[in-house]
Amino acid sequence: MTKTLKLRGAFLVSATVAAMALTSCNKNIPDPVPNTFPTVTGNSIGDLVNSNANFSLLRTALTRTGLLAALQDKSKTYTVFAPDNAAFAASGINEAAINALPVAQLTPLLMYHVVPQKVMSTQIPNTFPNLQYPSILNPAPSLSALLRLTTFPTTRNGAWVNNIPIKAVNTEAANGVIHTVAAVVAPPGRYLWDRINTDPNLTYLRAAILRADSGIATTSASSLVNILNNIGANLTVFAPRDPEFRATLTALITQVLVRQGVPLAIAQAQATALAATPAVFSNPALFAALTAQTVRGVVVYHVFTNRAFTNNFPTTATNYPTVLNSVVPTHPGLGIAAAFTPPSPFASAATVKGLVNATAANVFINPTPEPNGTSDQHYLNGVLHVINQVLLPQPL
Repeated sequence: MTKTLKLRGAFLVSATVAAMALTSCNKNIPDPVPNTFPTVTGNSIGDLVNSNANFSLLRTALTRTGLLAALQDKSKTYTVFAPDNAAFAASGINEAAINALPVAQLTPLLMYHVVPQKVMSTQIPNTFPNLQYPSILNPAPSLSALLRLTTFPTTRNGAWVNNIPIKAVNTEAANGVIHTVAAVVAPPGRYLWDRINTDPNLTYLRAAILRADSGIATTSASSLVNILNNIGANLTVFAPRDPEFRATLTALITQVLVRQGVPLAIAQAQATALAATPAVFSNPALFAALTAQTVRGVVVYHVFTNRAFTNNFPTTATNYPTVLNSVVPTHPGLGIAAAFTPPSPFASAATVKGLVNATAANVFINPTPEPNGTSDQHYLNGVLHVINQVLLPQPL
């Protein structure tokens, strides 16, 4: 009986709720009230640029491309890494050059300085690696309408976007914020493989990559050539020059020949001859010593899976994982460090150390833009630093 009453009680409650719901549904539905948005007041980013004499060259460039009007739109939000007149001068660009540059080239240059959200300097961490913020620049709209080139700000060792110092931060506007930069922030235009494949000082690295890809189609996801040609990749490559590769290979081949019973002096002479050209990697007689797997392990040990500009290196040597850690998770990776000598904000020295290297390799500090630069060389899919040693993850 008690059970029956409980069931009836539950039924009555359910029926009552249902009746209330039906009754409420029969009420008149009020007309929708449109949302109201506050009126944005104050100067826009475009207004601030337009009224500041120190931004006269930027104003000229923005006006030519039609981007000034976009930055005056208070319904949008932007962060602009804005080069002032001194920054244009430091980059070798004057008003005549701005007016002579085709709009089709000037527009993407300026778009790379603009992030489609408000990013205050306090939101930019000083951690490793650099933070990533997409710009409004789509370098290949035919590939994807959503593709954007990314900027890499950081507040470690100062304030930076990529490897360009930010000299004034947080000039707020009604539609975002301006950070004034010390030079024009040029967007990358080539791939890492383009540099490695054509640099006359990196021919051994090129040959090593091709040996590592032995038996792998260049279109395969695991092909190093494909990865180095992939705009979706985000890498840092430490690139040993030819002399360093030649010395390392000579020592390795000498060891192999000595273990085979060849006298040391003869082994050294033979090894020197065998390692004299990048063809050492395609010599079938050496395939047992330079297996594709061994060479691949050495190559990927030179690669981070993020972009590391020297200005964001720690000042105390610190280890970070490399691509090799995807196969050997417990490997300590590479130890990197940078030194700074005021008043210059740039790194005066940078090093990277492999696990079994007796000493750290030096980065050749020369931030001159590619194709001739050796440090902080920025590409569509990563950063490249030229170094003076082959980095070794284990004894060879």
